[in-house]
Amino acid sequence: MNKSIHEGRNIKRFREMLNITQEAMAADLGDDWTQKKISLLEGKEKIESDILDQVAKILKVSPEAIRNFSEEAAVNIISNTFSDESVAYAQYYKCTINPFEKWVDAMEKNEQLYKELLKSEREKIEILERLLNEKKGGK
Repeated sequence: MNKSIHEGRNIKRFREMLNITQEAMAADLGDDWTQKKISLLEGKEKIESDILDQVAKILKVSPEAIRNFSEEAAVNIISNTFSDESVAYAQYYKCTINPFEKWVDAMEKNEQLYKELLKSEREKIEILERLLNEKKGGK
């Protein structure tokens, strides 16, 4: 059974997948376009080649992708590549990071860095005091 491709519906699908509104698409197409005109375009089964090329450019897909997109084919591909094993695999490799432990580790690292910084500052003060005392003693 050979079903015809509804190019307008395919434009709508691509537009929605890319989260582009009809208003945004109309603005990208130029001053002659409105949201209503995009809605009418998406209702057309066949789209003029030059318009299809412009729309494809905005959607960043080829015109052939719009002409040949088949929802049934996409569903078949997804259903044929999905299995319960993939779900089990994903569950087996679940993320086991405890955010609280990560936060505690970060706090401990911050504390260590602060102690090292404090030690460095004390050493600088000692050196400056020694230099000051040498200068006073040298006068």
